[in-house]
Amino acid sequence: MQMIYGVNDKPKFGQLVLFAIQQLLAIITATIVVPVIVNGAAAKQGIEMYLDPAAALFGAGLGTIVYLLFTRGKSPVFLGSSFAFLNSMTAAVACGYWGIIMGTVVAGLVYVVIALIIMFVGSGWVNKLLPPVIIGPTVALIGLSLAGNAVGDVMKASTDAGGSYNLIAILCGIFTFAVVVFCSVKGTKCMKLIPFIIGILAGYALASIFTGIGFAANVDYLKIVNYQALVDNFTNVQFTSFLDYPQFTFLHEWDITGAEFVSVLVAYAPVAFVVLAEHIADHKNISSIIEKDLITDPGLHRTLLGDGVGSIVGGFFGGAPNTTYGESVGCVAITRNASVVTIFAAACLAIIVSFLSPVVAFINTIPSCVMGGVCLALYGFIAVSGLKMLQPVDLNDNRNLFVVSAILISGIGGLVLNFGPVQITSIATALVLGILTNLLLKPWKKTEKAEEAEEAVEETPAEAAAPQQEEVEEGEKDE
Repeated sequence: MQMIYGVNDKPKFGQLVLFAIQQLLAIITATIVVPVIVNGAAAKQGIEMYLDPAAALFGAGLGTIVYLLFTRGKSPVFLGSSFAFLNSMTAAVACGYWGIIMGTVVAGLVYVVIALIIMFVGSGWVNKLLPPVIIGPTVALIGLSLAGNAVGDVMKASTDAGGSYNLIAILCGIFTFAVVVFCSVKGTKCMKLIPFIIGILAGYALASIFTGIGFAANVDYLKIVNYQALVDNFTNVQFTSFLDYPQFTFLHEWDITGAEFVSVLVAYAPVAFVVLAEHIADHKNISSIIEKDLITDPGLHRTLLGDGVGSIVGGFFGGAPNTTYGESVGCVAITRNASVVTIFAAACLAIIVSFLSPVVAFINTIPSCVMGGVCLALYGFIAVSGLKMLQPVDLNDNRNLFVVSAILISGIGGLVLNFGPVQITSIATALVLGILTNLLLKPWKKTEKAEEAEEAVEETPAEAAAPQQEEVEEGEKDE
C-alpha cells in the first residue's frame, strides 16, 4: 500500500495537528472505556475505587511516547488501555489501587523479560511459528472480534442508558460511515487524510439535529446526543471547569499484603503471555501496511520493550495496562499516513487534552452510534489487512484450509479458556489452536518445492520485490 506520508515524513504543522486529532479520536473511546468498566465492577463488589478516564488518556499518551523512544521512531502505532486485562483488573480491585498498579507492573515485566530473551536468541522463530497462514487469519480475527462492539454502538443512542434498538441512531451511524468512506475514496487529498474527523463532525451534526427536534417535539426516541457531560462541566463555573489535573492512580493510598500480591501476579502474568500474540499480530499487520518488517527492524525485542515499559508507565498514571491499538493501525491504513511524528503529536495531544475539562466533556458527548460508524471502517480494515496476508497462501491445500478454519471459527465463535481469575481470550485461544493444528499437519520431511514455497510466503514485501527490481534493472542495461 503506497503511503501518502511515510514513517519518516513530517507533515506541515497545521496538517499535523489535524492528523493528531484524528488519531486521538480513533483511539480515545476504547482507551477511556476500560477504566469506566472497572469502576462499574468495583461498585458491584462494594469497593470504593475510581479510575479516572482522563488519567487513562494521560497514561496512554505518555506510554506511547515511551514506545516510540524504544522503537527508535520506526513503528507508527498508538498505545491505549488494553481490554485483555479487564478480568485481571476486576480481580485486582479487591487489593485497592496498589493492586491495580502492581498488576500493570507485572504485565509489563513479562514483556520486558520476553524482550530480553529475544534480544539474545533472535526473532527468527517468529516467522517459523507464525507463518502467514496463521498470522493472517489471526489479524483478521482481531477486526472481526470487534465487529459486535461497532455494530452494537451503531444501534443505540447515547441518551438511552439501556442501549435499546434505535433506528435514528442507526441512520446517524451509517451516515457517519458513509461520510468516512466518501472522504477516503472520492474526497480531495486533504479529505483523504482526515476522513474520521469529517465523519465524526458530520455524524455529530446530524445527531444534534435529531436531538434538537426531539427536545422541541418532546420525543425521547429522537434524542440521540446526551449533552449532560457538558452541562455538568459548566453548571458551577470555576477554574476546574476549564483546567483540571487527572486523578492519577499513584496519588491514591497504597496498601497490599503478600497474599494479595500473589493473587495479582496470578491474575496478570498469564494474560500478558496471551497478549504477546496480539502484539506480534499487530506488528505483522502494520508491517504489511507500511511495507517494512518491524519484527526485524527495529526488532521484536524493541517493540516488546516499548510496549512493556510503556504499559507500566501508563498504568502508573491511569491504572490500565497499555497495548498497541488496532484502531490506530486501521487509521494508518485508511488514511495512508504512517508518519511517526503524527503518532508522537497525537500522544502529546492526549496528554494535553487530559487536563482540559471542556474537551474531555465534549468527547464524552459524542454519540455511541457516531463512533460506531467510524469503527465500522476501522475494524473492517483490520480484518481485511489480515485477509490480504493470506493472498500468497494456497488455500487449495487442505493443511492450510484447516489451519485457517480452526482460527476463524474458534475465534469468531468466542472459544475462551477460564482458569479461575485468568481468562485466555478467544483470539489467543484461536491462535494457539491454529499453531497446534499447523504443527500437527506439518509434513515431517519437506520436498525441495515445499521449502521454496514456504520461503516465498515468508518473504517481506520488500524482499519479494527485490528480485523483480533486479530483473528490470538487468533488462534496462541490456537495452
